[in-house]
Amino acid sequence: MAVIHKIGRRKTAVARIYLSEGSGNITVNKRDLNDYFTTATLQYKVKQALSLTGNEDKFDVKVNVYGGGVTGQAEAVRMAIARAICEVDAENRAIVKPEGLLTRDPRMVERKKFGQKKARKRFQFSKR
Repeated sequence: MAVIHKIGRRKTAVARIYLSEGSGNITVNKRDLNDYFTTATLQYKVKQALSLTGNEDKFDVKVNVYGGGVTGQAEAVRMAIARAICEVDAENRAIVKPEGLLTRDPRMVERKKFGQKKARKRFQFSKR
């Protein structure tokens, strides 16, 4: 099996992953998964596509991720892994798609408008 390269995005985070046959090692920005994503929730999100399809110990994943915050990065990695798993075996798509792992979440931070405090919040209005 050749190395599979996929991209996942979430908010402003972009994750590029390289999936190859191996023993289940996940490296994020040249660091171990548990060192980069410290909370159990984020580690679960990253491993979700692999665990749903039963491939935790079959593939090594090398990840380059940048931009955004920790949660956005974890979800970007999750999407990229899900895309790669679908390319490995087309039957995995039926498992991963209903969980929503292949859907790009379009929600982004709304920009701040001029003459306002934030995107929607206005300065205090004084009638008199």
